[in-house]
Amino acid sequence: MEISATGRFEVRITAADVGKRVSVRRLDNPSAEGEKFTDTVGVLASWNDGVLLITRKTGETVRIPESSVVAGKVVPAAPARRRGPAASYEELAHVAARAWRPVESERLGEWELRAASGFTRRANSVLPLGDPGMPLPAALDAVRRWYGERGLPAYVQTATGAEGTQELLCAELERLGWVREVTAEMWIGALAPIADLGEPAEVSRVVLSREADEAWLARYRRKGVNEVALRVLGGGPAGSGEAREAGPSVWFATVAGESGGAPAAIGRCVVDGRWAGFAAVEVDPALRRRGLATLVMAALAARALDEGASAAWLQVETDNVGARGLYAGMGFTAHHAYHHYRSP
Repeated sequence: MEISATGRFEVRITAADVGKRVSVRRLDNPSAEGEKFTDTVGVLASWNDGVLLITRKTGETVRIPESSVVAGKVVPAAPARRRGPAASYEELAHVAARAWRPVESERLGEWELRAASGFTRRANSVLPLGDPGMPLPAALDAVRRWYGERGLPAYVQTATGAEGTQELLCAELERLGWVREVTAEMWIGALAPIADLGEPAEVSRVVLSREADEAWLARYRRKGVNEVALRVLGGGPAGSGEAREAGPSVWFATVAGESGGAPAAIGRCVVDGRWAGFAAVEVDPALRRRGLATLVMAALAARALDEGASAAWLQVETDNVGARGLYAGMGFTAHHAYHHYRSP
């Protein structure tokens, strides 16, 4: 925190710094014996009526009474990354959206409204990259109408924790009563080290296909997969080679199970320029901790390298301790958090 030449704390932020990343120190209980301070780092979302609202990189909003602030300063928009590929939030948001295409989409200014009959929030939420072309309340009313016409709840997907993310929008959605239901993280890493994790003899067990066949779907954790879901998984209209060529390259990986049952492990990879996105990496619960997830990812990474990719991304839920440990061991690190807000 900022300390002056006389050894005293200084508050070097004002309401004019709304929208900037700040670090604030507050005194928790001024009446207690012994001073106890708490530091909060995040984007200053608002400063009204004597209260500061700061949105942390996790998406959590912290309310801080102005009277308790003892020091504060503006800090760099995003810390320097020490490893992994350089990437902006906007680049990753576009890549992730192309990897999980909706069946139907429509523009609202620079926002994209996406629908796929309710199959996953990612394909049934607004991606707000820019200005909707109207005041936020009017835009949200239009969003609710659009999803209501399709019999779907209205969701807005936002992000926090990196330069260019949407802390201000998150705070405004919460102020308007929208409820954050899900938070996950986007992790990125170098691709080649993942491919190197698989021994050739073991990698040969992995069968790669352009289609999610019945065996692959038998292991996929989302049950009741219908035609709409198959279109989303396949990256375009089902069975359309032309649509696949026009967009990212989609691959499905399968490790056969025993006695003709469901596969031991599966995975999905979408190659889009320099990026390879991994998803649906799932292993038979009875066969976990045997390296099958690593094997699937190594095979998919090798194919993605052959298609010219050099960097990798994936999305992992914040409470999935096992997956986070696996991906960290592969060299992935968190880039930003993303959230789905549901209309009240």
